[in-house]
Amino acid sequence: MTSTPRVHRLLGGGRDADATAELGLTVHDVARDLRRDVAAVRLPLPIDGAGDALASRDRLLAQLDEHLLPRLVELSSPAVVVVAGSTGAGKSTLYNSLLGEEVSRAGVLRPTTREPVIAFNPADVDVIADGPMTQLSRVVHHAGVPRGTALLDAPDLDSFDAENRTIAHQLLEGADLWLFVTTASRYGDALPWQALSRATERGASVAMVLNRVPRSDLATIRGDLMARLRHHGMTDTPLFVVPDVGPHEGLLEDDVVAPVKRWLNMLAGPDRSRAVVVRTLKGSLAALPAWVTTLADAVDAQAQAATTLRRAVDAEVPAARRLAEDAVRAGVVAGASVEARWRELSGTAGVDRVKVKGGRVRSTRRAGRSRSTALDLLRDDVVAAAGRTLTASGARVEDRLRAVSAGPSAPPGGSWVAPDAQARSAAREETVPRTVAGWVEGADRRVEERLAGQADERVVAAAKAFGARGLATLLLAASAGSDDAARLLGRVLGDAVAPDTEALATDLVDRAAAVVDGEIAAVRDVLDGPDLADDAATALRLRLAELRRLT
Repeated sequence: MTSTPRVHRLLGGGRDADATAELGLTVHDVARDLRRDVAAVRLPLPIDGAGDALASRDRLLAQLDEHLLPRLVELSSPAVVVVAGSTGAGKSTLYNSLLGEEVSRAGVLRPTTREPVIAFNPADVDVIADGPMTQLSRVVHHAGVPRGTALLDAPDLDSFDAENRTIAHQLLEGADLWLFVTTASRYGDALPWQALSRATERGASVAMVLNRVPRSDLATIRGDLMARLRHHGMTDTPLFVVPDVGPHEGLLEDDVVAPVKRWLNMLAGPDRSRAVVVRTLKGSLAALPAWVTTLADAVDAQAQAATTLRRAVDAEVPAARRLAEDAVRAGVVAGASVEARWRELSGTAGVDRVKVKGGRVRSTRRAGRSRSTALDLLRDDVVAAAGRTLTASGARVEDRLRAVSAGPSAPPGGSWVAPDAQARSAAREETVPRTVAGWVEGADRRVEERLAGQADERVVAAAKAFGARGLATLLLAASAGSDDAARLLGRVLGDAVAPDTEALATDLVDRAAAVVDGEIAAVRDVLDGPDLADDAATALRLRLAELRRLT
């Protein structure tokens, strides 16, 4: 790799460059770090400008990968001149004529340039660096190429073959100099100016060949094209005019391409060709800050949109929790299914037909085991009803979050964070049963604790009458809102049962709120990702500061 002082001499040096060198940074270091941080950029929210910013990011990566990084690694490699243009512009004929030999196939069939061809002078073989340009092209050593340069014939920019178009643009990104070929009949088309705008945007050096110009219109067309170049800020662009020689096959006459040849020979030699390389490098580096600024601004816009969405989501939390808590407090859990089961058990198993004498329930252990077994059916219904209630609470929140994030009045980008119905339903199917099971285990644990040590005689008697598990089931039903279960417990335990039922009711309320929080968290987790953090653009801003010190 080129040393730090050498790179800075080639790129102009200066106090800022010296300061950068003192920090141990080279241009290549900065470009490499920039490439890493640009590649890491994600713009997940579909807000205005995100698509354009991603396209710009991809172009910036292509410029770094195809031109800047390879070129910074090997500054002594020949300057690559890419001959490019639209279909039928005659660039392959021009390319072969410059070399004095048909090296790249030319003809009337389209596309003629199916395989890129890059030609080097044989004397440059020792300084040719392997990279994207050589890897994508057929390499030819030809004495007609001026030393210190490489001529590359690229596929048509508007080829009907998508792969050819991609390769053509990729090769242009890697060029040190563009030799753009258009014709007198097509120089006003959009394609040439789009391509030239891309070149200007990335700071590339450009020359232009206007091909097949009728001699009678030469002055008029040349003047019009020069005016267009001035309008696009390209007043220093070399312009070569190739007159129309009529129908022909093979190479163009030497005198026709002589001006282009002379210009290429002016670039010949290591020092002069390196001036082209450095000029394009400096132009490319100077163009980077604007690109990086645009990308960093797009990242900041994502963070701002995420903040707005977070506020909208957070605003739903109080009402969502309140609805879930009210459903539990109102006894929704102990709905029709639990009431029906109680009536059935009251009639068939007589679970509520117990005698209470002296403040204690009287029962045999055998009868208690029978009631406990019967109450398992009630437990199943209470568990199922609690699951349905908590699931419904979560589904209501999901629907509201979808309306808030993706509805007609939703903030920009909300569709990306809107809950996925299938995924959220599957998540609730997994988490709600565990949540309800925890509530049930709490009731069983409370009965066990009340029976341990110096147990209250009323609790011992109640456990004998219903079984410890049956007693816990009655607590669950009462805390879920069953008046029948609450009255029975009041008969056998008196006021002592109130703390347990209240604690279990509060526990179920908290668990319903946790289900709501889970729905909120699913959206917040997406919004709280690193790509949407307030400081997501920090790395790009740091790279931007380094670039400005270099340029």
